[in-house]
Amino acid sequence: MTPATRTISLVQAHDMAMTFDVSAPWLNRMLEGKPRQILHAVDGVSFEIEKGKTLALVGESGCGKSTVARLLVGLYQPTRGQLIFEGQDAHAGFRKPQGRQLRRRIQMIFQDPYASLNPRWTVGAIIGEPLHEHGLIRDRQALKQRVGELLSSVGLNPQDMDKYPHQFSGGQRQRISIARALATEPEFLVCDEPTSALDVSVQAQVLNIMKDLQRARGLTYLFISHNLAVVRHVSDQVGVMYLGRLVELADKHTLFAEPRHPYTRMLIDAIPDMRQTGRARTPVQGEVPNPLTPPPGCTFHPRCPHANERCRTERPAMVDFGPGHRIACHAVVEHRI
Repeated sequence: MTPATRTISLVQAHDMAMTFDVSAPWLNRMLEGKPRQILHAVDGVSFEIEKGKTLALVGESGCGKSTVARLLVGLYQPTRGQLIFEGQDAHAGFRKPQGRQLRRRIQMIFQDPYASLNPRWTVGAIIGEPLHEHGLIRDRQALKQRVGELLSSVGLNPQDMDKYPHQFSGGQRQRISIARALATEPEFLVCDEPTSALDVSVQAQVLNIMKDLQRARGLTYLFISHNLAVVRHVSDQVGVMYLGRLVELADKHTLFAEPRHPYTRMLIDAIPDMRQTGRARTPVQGEVPNPLTPPPGCTFHPRCPHANERCRTERPAMVDFGPGHRIACHAVVEHRI
């Protein structure tokens, strides 16, 4: 990245890592002679997101995407590394008395609209809670008016504020979640698979709303998904994760036109393409290894057709392959593929 690019990066993650102790209870370990088990959910992830742009993180289930999301909004404290938000250490800022101001600027849209909304609260109370908690609006009538405006911004009727979540469809609930996230007028939204629980037709409606809101408000998104077709529609830049690590990072057009990492190629080959009905589909080969005992070297080597002895023993570093294109792969560096 050039210095000019760095100055407009709203979000910068530097070598972020997150480990979890998933060991059995101490007494069980003593009686059964079992060692402690440490899960490396995220292992040295670095990226930048320019203001007003969307970075999408993709990968199979269990690769650490949702853990990255929770690190970015401060739900987890990283084991290692830093999150820089507009030039300041975000995790240090979250712990300060003025951390509430920072949290107003970073919000999250969760995956399951059926679980993320309190069923005992009206929609007006759900959307109004952030406004009340952050002391943005105290007057009851002004709060009601603002909630109505937020509902209108996501394509719902302001009169819906007196209803309860069970009275809405899944797509409508996710719109309510978006309205709640927008209540504090954030600059950065972390979207953890916000459309994966929705029907395909409803997915398109929600994604279009998010794109329109981004253009209107200059929002910056981290968009997490395992659906590459969705990612192609919403993203400016794409990061491919595998077992807690980024293996390829590039702008959308470069990644889909010229995927370099074998894992990225496998994911893209598995996308159905109506224009190439005669081409055989290539399923993603093999199984994801147990994250508690990841393979040595490149963690993808058991599934990679280009792996050699170096891949089995040496962890590849992220290497620049042109402007904004970074890859962690020995086979690519050695021009074997």
